[in-house]
Amino acid sequence: MMEKIETDKAPAAIGPYSQGVAAGDFVFYSGQIPLEPASGELVSGGIDKQTRQVMANMGEALAAAGLDFSHVVKTTIYLTDLADFTVVNGIYGEFFSGIYPARATVQVAALPKGAAIEIEWVAFRG
Repeated sequence: MMEKIETDKAPAAIGPYSQGVAAGDFVFYSGQIPLEPASGELVSGGIDKQTRQVMANMGEALAAAGLDFSHVVKTTIYLTDLADFTVVNGIYGEFFSGIYPARATVQVAALPKGAAIEIEWVAFRG
């Protein structure tokens, strides 16, 4: 059985997909870009502000399923410039402790709405 995970405290989907889908003990989350939930607009500022907005959006999407960052088991980070890796890595690390999620980070040519970062993840709720 699958369950849709959705909150208005994180940006609404901008296409035909769900913010998250629970399947068994796992919740699979669509990528979050640095959109302000209320306006749906990309946050202004550099990679630090964009990363913090993505992490805030992640926190709200996790909370919608009764979870927090300690439940995240896998993330994939997409960056339009790998030169931003050190900044992103530092901010990302502020949100996790204990067992860090498995992770991949890749550079991509472009992201929706001109974002510099997108993160997708899987959480365990078992």
